[in-house]
Amino acid sequence: MSHENTKTRNKRYLFRAFVLSWLFIAAPRAALACPVCFGDSNSPLAIATNMGIIAMLVVVAGMIGAFATFFIYLNRRAKRVAAREGTV
Repeated sequence: MSHENTKTRNKRYLFRAFVLSWLFIAAPRAALACPVCFGDSNSPLAIATNMGIIAMLVVVAGMIGAFATFFIYLNRRAKRVAAREGTV
């Protein structure tokens, strides 16, 4: 019973994979591109998309900077503690 159930599941999986791959192949090229890619580069949509990308880059750069600052702080603090322990 379990063996037949596994065969049925495999057939369903293969059928779904075939249908999805056929949909991706048969989809028109315009449906795969975003409106910014084939639209006017000076349109409000393109400008807003660029501003969104810049905002995300600022957040990522801020987080990386915060981590770097934290580790520099820890390194300096460890050096100060080691210097104090050496003099005691």
